Amino acid sequence: MIDSVAERIRFIGHYAPATLTSYMSLTHLTEKNQYTNNSQGFMKELLSDHESIIMILRERIKSFVNDYHDSGTGDFITGLMEKHEKMAWFLRSHLNN
Repeated sequence: MIDSVAERIRFIGHYAPATLTSYMSLTHLTEKNQYTNNSQGFMKELLSDHESIIMILRERIKSFVNDYHDSGTGDFITGLMEKHEKMAWFLRSHLNN
């Protein structure tokens, strides 16, 4: 997904971030582990991250279309959101068993 995002950024005429420092300055995710140090805890943490990303992507879709008049990027962001929704669904199904 990172490569796809970088390609989209370049496609619309900008330079994609390429260092860990720049990634860390742009993310809202942390490495803080809120759950136990086992497979269930890791899956819960990953699910939480996917759900957080989904909420942020949902907020951004309309902005790309309405504010920036960029339906292509809005569609791209919608596709990313759907991938994260699917991953979250998989994680939820494993946690609920």
